[in-house]
Amino acid sequence: MISSSIARKVAMALSGFFLVFFLLQHFTINFTSVLDPDTFNSISHFFGTNFVIQAILQPVLIFAVVFHFVMGIVLELKNRKARDVKYASYKGGASASWASRNMIISGLVILAFLGVHFYDFFIPELIHKYVETHPEDPTRYYAETAHKFEDHIRVILYVISFVLLAIHLWHGFASSFQSVGFNNKYSKGLTKFAKVFAIVIPAGFIFIALYHHINHLTH
Repeated sequence: MISSSIARKVAMALSGFFLVFFLLQHFTINFTSVLDPDTFNSISHFFGTNFVIQAILQPVLIFAVVFHFVMGIVLELKNRKARDVKYASYKGGASASWASRNMIISGLVILAFLGVHFYDFFIPELIHKYVETHPEDPTRYYAETAHKFEDHIRVILYVISFVLLAIHLWHGFASSFQSVGFNNKYSKGLTKFAKVFAIVIPAGFIFIALYHHINHLTH
């Protein structure tokens, strides 16, 4: 049981680093769908059929997602409870950014999006493999992915979700370095890296969604 506030923050930061790594890996794979469908199919087939990834890393990823967001909610509720001193005049934006003051909101929205994402991709994949038991087609991944982005409502929700992810990462990723003790000469550089990552990666996911949607409209 994680009992101290510091330990909870460290555990949340470490789970956040793991999810950031997964996000980068997920983006790299998805971006190949823009560059070359055959490469995307090959990589997706490998990840989709590799036993270690499917049986070990995938459950660990699911646990990390749930743990990170549950721990975030727990920390936020404890922080609010600890604020027993109310300031007569509080200017939220003057002391903290909107992102830092609303991590629980952006986090819950992202968690909801992940639920939809699982429903859209993960569950159909499980049904395809273990229920319908079709012969594995290593060329199916690109067509299935592109098809998901034909619906403009899904694309709009996708864009909104990744804008909120950018806001969440803007504060969360940078603060994670402090939580694990990176308060040294590299702190400024790590913070800048985190800010760039918070913008570039979500923007990249948005680009992928828009690319496939526009590609569908023009063909």
